[in-house]
Amino acid sequence: MNQKATALPAQPKAADSEKITINLGFVDLGQIDLLVAEGFYGNRTDFIRTAIRNHLGTHAEAVKQVAARKMLVLGLQHFSADELRAVKAARQTLQIRVLGLATIAHDVSPELARATIDSLDVLGALHASPAVKAALADRHR
Repeated sequence: MNQKATALPAQPKAADSEKITINLGFVDLGQIDLLVAEGFYGNRTDFIRTAIRNHLGTHAEAVKQVAARKMLVLGLQHFSADELRAVKAARQTLQIRVLGLATIAHDVSPELARATIDSLDVLGALHASPAVKAALADRHR
């Protein structure tokens, strides 16, 4: 008996990075290309990513101190609809402060987000539905 395998629809995966665009001078770009051509880096992106990580490493202690002072969550913070309903049931609101990625589940309605999120301070990226982002626009710094 022959059976065909049925492919399940791919589950959306949260991005683990954010795309940015930068402008570089021709001389800087040429120097990067030279280092890539000489095999120091696999490509321009590898060079830029390494340079950024090295530079952030030199400021790691300052980042930790500022994050602690501003009470920022470092890394990823996710908010599900169930968590926000529990906040609402407790008659509380959230003041979200994240350095990294904040995600709000796609089943969170704009009304639930507005009822439970008092302020939103994200240094990095916010992943939420367009409707929730619009509902929180006046609370997002």
